[in-house]
Amino acid sequence: TPYQVSCYLKPRSAMSTEGPSSSWLRGDTRKKPTAFLLRALLFICVAFRVAAALIRVSYHVAAGSVLGVARVLFAAANERCLRGMDRAALGRGSFFVGAVANSWRVLMQGLASLMFLCARADEYVRQPPSPLVLTAHDKPAAHPQQVHISTVGRNKMRISWVTDDRNTPSVVEYGESRGNYTASATGDQATYKYFFYESGAIHHVTIGPLAPGTTYHYRCGKAGDELTLRTPPASLPLELVVIGDLGQTRWTASTLAHIGGADYDMLLLPGDLSYADTQQPLWDSFGRLVQPLASARPWMVTEGNHEAEALPVVGFAPFVAYNARWRMPHEESGSASNLYYSFDAAGGAAHVVMLGSYAEFEEGSAQRAWLERDLAGVDRRRTPWLLVLLHAPWYNTNQAHQGEGEAMRAAMEALLYEARVDVVFSGHVHAYERFVSNPYR
Repeated sequence: TPYQVSCYLKPRSAMSTEGPSSSWLRGDTRKKPTAFLLRALLFICVAFRVAAALIRVSYHVAAGSVLGVARVLFAAANERCLRGMDRAALGRGSFFVGAVANSWRVLMQGLASLMFLCARADEYVRQPPSPLVLTAHDKPAAHPQQVHISTVGRNKMRISWVTDDRNTPSVVEYGESRGNYTASATGDQATYKYFFYESGAIHHVTIGPLAPGTTYHYRCGKAGDELTLRTPPASLPLELVVIGDLGQTRWTASTLAHIGGADYDMLLLPGDLSYADTQQPLWDSFGRLVQPLASARPWMVTEGNHEAEALPVVGFAPFVAYNARWRMPHEESGSASNLYYSFDAAGGAAHVVMLGSYAEFEEGSAQRAWLERDLAGVDRRRTPWLLVLLHAPWYNTNQAHQGEGEAMRAAMEALLYEARVDVVFSGHVHAYERFVSNPYR
């Protein structure tokens, strides 16, 4: 703390004329007790100030060093963990490494969440979990449910749905007038197992060619209710809805109601759909919840961390349910994986790239090589809008999930800059934030 020392200087004439051998200079405290106490007090104050300064400097240096070392060690361990988990999920690496990596990640995320709640409670208070909205299916086993659509190529749509009856046909009848189906198309179906759960028949049928900006009426499996869809326009303007981390809670129902009141052309969802998290019946409930919107406009999605559902102990491969239920046009865009793909909209005026945060993306990976080819094929004179979506954000100031997209950013960001991408959407953090980059060089 600041302090003040007052010095009183006597006139030389008032001082003793005794030479250097004076008893006062020799420290004879019996003759000058007041001066001695003053010097002692001054010495103590200076010593205390110096000691306090040394302690303060030592504390900051030590604390900074400890925190710095801890931060480096944590970042290295977390990066190793993510790589180990991703490789194990993709069927590479040992089972032991995958199990340890997964355990480390769960532990660290739990500790980070606890520290965030304790240290940042005054900055942001997360709302309590909202109750689930479970949508039941009370119709016959052959009745189509969980209907959703997606764009395929320039003028086609993929219709996907589920039936409890595995013997129903994979066929879609459609036309521009209600009840008057002038065309039909057949597709394929598949099932998957997860523990004791076995899915119903998951049907995928591609219909078309379809006229842009046109309303069609269709029926799935020759047994369902008539549904209505509208194809996207052939040119700009194009209205997109972007949502992330949807789930199936009361907040989800509120979000869907808000979207349902808009006259949009297409919905984009960068990951975390149902939050089933290995509870497979929640995938069915989610599909029924979103059907009123997902059956009327194209829903283009990519995977999030909650879609992985990888269990290395019992050998379940990642994204089994997601890939079976939400088939995207990856083959049409030259991608070998349903986890990343691209498509054109508005007659090619917009090109949308859906990246996979949980597929390999490093130099030499299949996704990075595909992205290079895909971006190289975009003619910006014909395509003024270039959009990219992914789940884990590359930039994020929120404490949650800090740095999880850094490795992917380092591997791919330069490609996006070179292609002059207009906007990147991501999810994962559950907090709204936006960044504006510097002008292109």
